[in-house]
This record gives sequence, C-alpha cells and structure tokens, in this order.
Amino acid sequence: MSLLNPLLLGARRYAAGVDVHARGVTLVVLSQRVFGGGPLRIEWLGRVPLANEVLAGAEIVDRAALVAALQAAFGAMPRVCAEASLRCAMALPTGATLMASVPFGRLVPKVPTLPGGSGAAGATDPSGLFTQLEPLVLAEAERVAGIERHELAVDWRVGPLALDCGVAGTQEARVMIAATARAYLESRIECAAMAGVALCALDDEGHAALRAMRHAASFELPPHEPWVALWVGTDGVHGWFIDDDSITRTMRFPALEHADLVEALRDLADGDQAGCALVAGDLALLHGVHFSLADIGDVLGCPVLPFECAPLADADIGVALDGHLLHDPACAVAFGLAMRGVHE
Repeated sequence: MSLLNPLLLGARRYAAGVDVHARGVTLVVLSQRVFGGGPLRIEWLGRVPLANEVLAGAEIVDRAALVAALQAAFGAMPRVCAEASLRCAMALPTGATLMASVPFGRLVPKVPTLPGGSGAAGATDPSGLFTQLEPLVLAEAERVAGIERHELAVDWRVGPLALDCGVAGTQEARVMIAATARAYLESRIECAAMAGVALCALDDEGHAALRAMRHAASFELPPHEPWVALWVGTDGVHGWFIDDDSITRTMRFPALEHADLVEALRDLADGDQAGCALVAGDLALLHGVHFSLADIGDVLGCPVLPFECAPLADADIGVALDGHLLHDPACAVAFGLAMRGVHE
C-alpha cells in the first residue's frame, strides 16, 4: 500500500499517562500523527478519586481499590481511545526514586572514558564493558539507597549527563543511576495488569512533570529565553533553571543546604534573570510553607505561570474535556507520561 494513502497519512499514535496519587488516578491520553509529526492532541483527560487509605506514601495498601479506580478511569475513555493501541506509562512518587550521578572514572578508574552508552544496550556492547559495569553500578545503587540490591530496581546509562545532573557545561562521562524499591514497581505493574492495562514504562513524577512543562514552554515562552520550571510534590519543591533548552542548575527543597524556600530559589537562579517561571503540581502544598505563586515571582523577579493543559487542547476532537482538569497544574505528570509514550 502506498504511503501516500490518505488513510495512512491520517493515522495517529496514541499514548496514555497514568498518575496515581492521593488526589486520585489521573489519566491523560495524547495522540500525534504517525507520518509528518505535527502537534500533540489531548484526546482524553479524566480523574477517578481514591480513598485516603488506598495509598501510604509510595506503598499501595488497598490494591483492589486501585484496580477498580484504574478500570473506571480507562472505562471512561471515548471509543477512539479505547480502540487504539495505547502505550501506557505510570508515575512513581519522586520521593521513592533515587537519582545518583557518578563520574565514570571514579566508578571504573582503569577503564577508558566512553562518550556514551546505556545499561540496556548490551547488544551494542561488543567489548562486554557494560556487562562488566553492571555489578559495579548495582553496588553503587545499593550503597546510596541503603537497600540490598536484590530489593532494588535499577536503570542506568553512561554519557555526558549534564542535563540530568545539574552540572551543565561538562562533557565528562558520568554514570547516571535511577533506583527504586522493586516492590513499588511490581505492585504498580500488577495492579495495572489486573485492571487490564499493560504498562510500557514507569517514570519519576517530577521528571514527567518537567517534560510537560518544557513542552508547554515551547509554545508559551519566547525561544532562547532563560526560564525556571518548578514542580511542587508531596516530598517538596523541585526546580530546574533552563537556558537555551539546557538545564544549567537544579534545586530541591527541603534540603540541608537551604534554610528556606527563598534561599533555595535564589540559589537556583544564581544571579541570572529568568524571563518566566512555570509551576506544576499540587500548589495547595505551597501554603504549608507559607508561600504563593506571587511570592515565587517576587523572589525570582519574573512572571509566574501555572502549568495548564487548556492551551494545549484541541477543541475539535468532538469530546468535552473536564474544564477543571484542563486548568489543574497537577495534571502535568500524566501529560508528561503520555508524551513519553507518544515519542518513544
């Protein structure tokens, strides 16, 4: 069949992002043209509430209740989404995910520095180097996490990871390690499977929200203008200073090096002027540290915008989307997860 067939040219790739949180199960479905790319389109946006006792931090206490909520969330999707081949990703709480960066030379002093690689790329590793690295990476993850390696789920890669580590400007090869308790992953995979949902990925909620904010910034902010992304979660505030599409500094509060959120934000800016700040997450949590969006703007000296799905929604999809969720900054996680599925 010719690729010029109009039916093929109109085909779309669908993906779903699932954020399981105390506020409920939030589901975002995005689509994009298979051929020619084009803008992302929000196909569905929904949330099913959860009882307070279903979750205890990152642990799922009542699996049956979560399964029922997942079934309800996916059951409410419009027919076009239900019949599509959905790539589904789910979030892990940021506080349950350990991120570590180790200089390649410190981890393996006698092995030459490599320009890039991946822990999953064994097929492209003819020398067997990454096979030799794996036990060293697992030992480092065990040391940093304080959890035995057989109880950890670990992902890692090698490369000049300035973007992830907040040390932009260096080309030194580093080993970036992401680890979490294996039980957290397995419980989510099992609950999703019981609800009839096959997960293709699990991602840290903070990084999923950052992905969504960067997408929104590409539409809403001037190109090449420095800006700040902030994610407000149950474990605190995470920040990224972005200049010319590169992350130059990162911040997390509360942390021992910051006396208060004002000091943390000032360290994140480090004297550089941001043109704007995008904020996502549960903004009500800011009240716990007596802060507001206006206070963030005063400290950073720039306008502050909450993340919203509304400017990214297409009114012509023929389905009415929840107006409250379209303006809820907490939907950034599910949006970012769905973005991952569409682009992979």
